[in-house]
Amino acid sequence: MPLHQGRSTPDERPASVNPFYGETNPVSGMTEAPPKHRLPDGPLPPTTALQLVHDELMLDGNSRLNLATFVTTWMEPQAGVLMAECRDKNMIDKDEYPRTAELERRCVAMLADLWNAPDPSAAVGCSTTGSSEACMLAGMALKRRWAQRNADRYPGARPNLIMGVNVQVCWEKFCNFWEVEARQIPMEGDRFHLDPEAAAQLCDENTIGVVGILGSTFDGSYEPIEELCAALDRLQERTGLDIPVHVDGASGAMVAPFIDEDLIWDFRLPRVSSINTSGHKYGLVYPGVGWALWRTAAELPEELVFRVNYLGGDMPTFALNFSRPGAQVVAQYYTFLRLGRAGYRAVQQTTRDVARALAERVDCLGDFRLITRGDELPVFAFTTAPEVKAFDVFDVSRRMRESGWLVPAYTFPENREDLSVLRVVCRNGFTSDLADLFIEDLARLLPELRRQSHPLTRDKGVGTSFHH
Repeated sequence: MPLHQGRSTPDERPASVNPFYGETNPVSGMTEAPPKHRLPDGPLPPTTALQLVHDELMLDGNSRLNLATFVTTWMEPQAGVLMAECRDKNMIDKDEYPRTAELERRCVAMLADLWNAPDPSAAVGCSTTGSSEACMLAGMALKRRWAQRNADRYPGARPNLIMGVNVQVCWEKFCNFWEVEARQIPMEGDRFHLDPEAAAQLCDENTIGVVGILGSTFDGSYEPIEELCAALDRLQERTGLDIPVHVDGASGAMVAPFIDEDLIWDFRLPRVSSINTSGHKYGLVYPGVGWALWRTAAELPEELVFRVNYLGGDMPTFALNFSRPGAQVVAQYYTFLRLGRAGYRAVQQTTRDVARALAERVDCLGDFRLITRGDELPVFAFTTAPEVKAFDVFDVSRRMRESGWLVPAYTFPENREDLSVLRVVCRNGFTSDLADLFIEDLARLLPELRRQSHPLTRDKGVGTSFHH
């Protein structure tokens, strides 16, 4: 979560409140708003508090029109009913809520089967608050296994983790928090993610693992996990170094199994030690729920696992967070039951079809050049065409916001900082009709943008709405 500070100059101006916010009699209702940065002296009527908060939240963007986020913004009403029933259940209280715990266990088993674990019954896993926590847990397991193998040298030797510069910021956090050297592979030319041979060359005896991204947030492309594992196989043949791979499948691990069935990226590759995904992204559940799975119990060091009393027995747990509502886990199980493989396949294929069709229509406008086309993740990135000098992607992002569309514009990282793009994430609920409205609004503002004398964004760091 972001860190916040109080205001340097308190905003405590008296402000009038609509008398109709009162409980019954508008004449005797409140006429002055409560303070914003200190607790009010007394309580408010519930309807008044509701209306004050509701009115302020109206200034938020519309989540359905937010094409920056990967998280689910639409679920069926029936899922909402289940979530409301379970929002007061604390996931950690396994003995008080044994059926919620059982649904979590079933979800892990379903994912182990979906990701082709050699023996799904032997795979271990857990739910998390999202992929960021899942990645932290996977990184901790990699580091602890490396430390066990190098007990004669650690803590003197400093561990390192290999990854592309395109990784989500949670991996940089992991390396910072757990004192691991982050060795990042820069982008080169039209390669916007990790290069397998470059990853192998960075490995040494202190490497705890290599992270492969199944669906880069920068452009929606899959990293070549099978080629990465092959490069590490060759490294082991040459040097004896046995480097495990963690697959960050925050988005792609809930896309590829259904519509890219011939793609080899999961536990079918013996070098893949663990996988994470976000149930609240293409797992089709409201935030926040993620999942972390290990091939077998051997990949998860026993000393990292805590045990709680569960119906008089022993329940192992592995998490950074403790208290967490059971609603999202229950919603994940509902969605698995509701859709099954065929349903997920239909949803993800439809979403990809929308992304690809929209990308083609953007390309046909003539002012833009596609970086990706939505044919891996249902995500595509595009930049302005070389001959366009009057405006840039930051101008487009700002102007599209006037119509309610939240389209991130950002600059690529090291070695491709010359490239600034817009990215569109298509999710379940972003229909062909909405795509039509998007392209109409984009086409409508282009004549005005073309008449500009130059791009209007002075500070691209401020102009961007995407920071990782």
